[in-house]
Amino acid sequence: MDSMTATIEHTAAPTAPAGGTTREVGSTRGRATRYVLAGLRLALGWIFLWAFLDKTFGLGISTPAKNAWIDGGSPTKGFLANGTAGPFKGFYTGIAGAAWADWLFMIGLAAIGTALILGIGLRIAAIAGGLLMVMMWTAVLPPSTNPFMDDHLINAGLLALLALTAAGDTLGLGQVWKRLPIVQRLPWLQ
Repeated sequence: MDSMTATIEHTAAPTAPAGGTTREVGSTRGRATRYVLAGLRLALGWIFLWAFLDKTFGLGISTPAKNAWIDGGSPTKGFLANGTAGPFKGFYTGIAGAAWADWLFMIGLAAIGTALILGIGLRIAAIAGGLLMVMMWTAVLPPSTNPFMDDHLINAGLLALLALTAAGDTLGLGQVWKRLPIVQRLPWLQ
């Protein structure tokens, strides 16, 4: 074994606190990490699901009742027509209020939010949600408070992390979902 390998192995080894064992430290950290990731998954799921509910019913937080989708309002028109900036403004104003854009946006919000809340289909939710977050980021380039970074990119990264760590298995239905025959046949549905 060369000195680099020994250093890496030594550095990576967990340390035990006074009176505790290494196994206890690892399992406690692992459990805590799983619950933190599950909490982040639920919080992010609620952000997507709330956006869907508010835009559908005009609950008055971001969407006034008069602009509710259920009453004929467009969930994409207001922001895409008036709130976009930067190099992609023309693209976004061109699709503002289009029925297909409204339906795709709303189906995406509902499906991503539901998947995250339930802890199922996190791979698909991460891809769809990441794409939606990156598109929302490009709609406001450059962001108002930073040359390039904003919460949309952070949320896209968080979605990837949730999918990569099977965050739906804790406080979610991820393990049940993975046992379904169709998900076992098509693992990309995880």
